[in-house]
Amino acid sequence: MLSGFKQFVLRGNVVDLAVGVVMGAAFGTVVTALVKDLITPLIAAVVGKPDFSSLGFTIGTTAFPVGDFINAVVAFVLVAAAIYFFVVTPVNALIARTRKDPAPADPTTKKCTECLSEIPIDARRCAYCAQPQMAKAA
Repeated sequence: MLSGFKQFVLRGNVVDLAVGVVMGAAFGTVVTALVKDLITPLIAAVVGKPDFSSLGFTIGTTAFPVGDFINAVVAFVLVAAAIYFFVVTPVNALIARTRKDPAPADPTTKKCTECLSEIPIDARRCAYCAQPQMAKAA
């Protein structure tokens, strides 16, 4: 029973997933600090106080403190933008640089030497002008 569990835990994709979760949590902390300590104060310098927690409204006797929700939405948008511009875009650019273009496919047609029509590459005569074609050099 323990050998099956050991085999399951040591399987490559489980270990990779565990490493990914730990790295994601650590990276999430870094991105949250970036947004909280750098981006939010920058926005506060431009537009004023970026804290909406005091906003709300009341209907009858029920209070609706929507400011905390607005703060959460703004934080989400800032985190998503930081991840996109500082992680996704550079990684995509790096991957695009390392990716090699596939080799072009071999041509299946050629131009007739007389009428310049497209004919099959192995044709000995042109279907349009009936002129003999030179054999393709191997």
